[in-house]
Amino acid sequence: MIPDVSKALSWLEAHPEALNGIQRGIERETLRVTPNGSIAETLHSEELGKALTHKWITTDFAESLLEFITPVDKSIGHSLAFLRDLHRYTARHLHNERMWPLSMPCFIENEDKITLAQYGESNIGRFKNLYREGLKNRYGALMQTIAGVHYNFSLPIEFWQAWAGVKDAQSGKEQISAGYLRLIRNYYRFGWVIPYLFGASPAICGSFLKDRDTKLTFDKTSDGTYYLPYATSLRMSDLGYTNKSQSDLNITFNDLDTYVAGLKKAIHKPSQEFAELGVKKDGKYIQLNTNVLQIENELYAPIRPKRVPKGDESPSDALLRGGIEYIEVRALDINPFSAIGVDETQTRFLDLFLIWCVLADAPEMNSQELDCSRQNWNRVILEGRKPDQVIGLGCGSEMKPLVEVGQQLFKDLIRVAEVLDTRCDAKYQEVCHQFMSMFEDPTLTYSALVMDKMLAQGIGGYGLELAEKYYDQLLNEPYEVITEAQFEDARLASIKKQSMIEKGETESFEDYLRKHAGR
Repeated sequence: MIPDVSKALSWLEAHPEALNGIQRGIERETLRVTPNGSIAETLHSEELGKALTHKWITTDFAESLLEFITPVDKSIGHSLAFLRDLHRYTARHLHNERMWPLSMPCFIENEDKITLAQYGESNIGRFKNLYREGLKNRYGALMQTIAGVHYNFSLPIEFWQAWAGVKDAQSGKEQISAGYLRLIRNYYRFGWVIPYLFGASPAICGSFLKDRDTKLTFDKTSDGTYYLPYATSLRMSDLGYTNKSQSDLNITFNDLDTYVAGLKKAIHKPSQEFAELGVKKDGKYIQLNTNVLQIENELYAPIRPKRVPKGDESPSDALLRGGIEYIEVRALDINPFSAIGVDETQTRFLDLFLIWCVLADAPEMNSQELDCSRQNWNRVILEGRKPDQVIGLGCGSEMKPLVEVGQQLFKDLIRVAEVLDTRCDAKYQEVCHQFMSMFEDPTLTYSALVMDKMLAQGIGGYGLELAEKYYDQLLNEPYEVITEAQFEDARLASIKKQSMIEKGETESFEDYLRKHAGR
């Protein structure tokens, strides 16, 4: 069932200092919307700075899709306060718009009115815009407006020194990478616990389904809300971030070289479907190339191994150079019960779960086993709260009740929490007990609580009520860790930096494209 982690947990209890200095970063996406909940058609405001070069406030797919990025931080409280300050500052510059508090968009009148993110006239800016043009033409703009939260996590070097016997990060990069890949394999096996607990998109607006084929059998309310009675995260389903052409890439997570080789193969693998679109239409570029992946970031995954690139290094080249530096958890829906889309209890749970994933045995997984794990995820995503729901533990193995597996997992997590609470402020065990109750009573999960609100008020009504409530809160709160002067300095620095990039351009876009598209 669950791997026997008793020996590793005993080791952790004997080495609690190994968890000192866990580092985290948070990225939160949110759509700007009008007072009636429609996606804003205005451009990203220069009052916030330049999206290409601002270190904290940028955009994702669309001009209206804000993305807030916190620096790497060892303190959960400080990181969340920083994120809240970014929201407070943005609220002061929204004018008559609001930040949408849900993962799934609503009130989409015309998909063609969604303006792609604009990054100026530099080669890198045009490249980023063209990549998004390709996403729009491949998958539709609507899918790209779905918002989520990404949680970046890394263990301190002291952990790897004690656990794997490494001397330092550079000489020990192979052992550290192997440890993070072990984490990732366990995440694929058991990460369905995240949408079970925190999934908050069990319903969608009918406008999202317009002209979209789906095999899902939705129930429907009179106001046009479509839902699955036991769903947790439709954002993570085939309606959201999926790419069917990626299903046969056979990218596995057993060793770093094989993972990178699979990724590089995918960005050079021709796609007949995308070739039919062409690279240009009427003399204008419409995608970077016709391969399965335009660039590596197009690989949709609920978790990614990461390293900060140097210069114009590709993500995979950065991994080969220095090994895995941190992992990016991508399965979090926007938390509608928080003005900033995520809260402290969630971050503490993720700490516990990711540490457990490093400690637990994780046999290698071939592509067939990865497919089996995805079936578990889909089962939870679409029917996670279904009475007597079951989970498969490995391909062809017997099925076990989801509740039973979840409760056994939490018995281990409580032991991790006890270790962390000896080093911190005794909140991890409290979080464990809070979320363990959700397996005993699925009506306590985020998706169940959200569903009640969505069915009672409609998604639009519920979303707008929260958007207004959080706008008022944020607008009237003082900054905690960033000053107005620091915000202004960051804004002006972003404008200056983009201008310098554009003025220093010497290479033609055609040459830049040949060098960087599908490399």
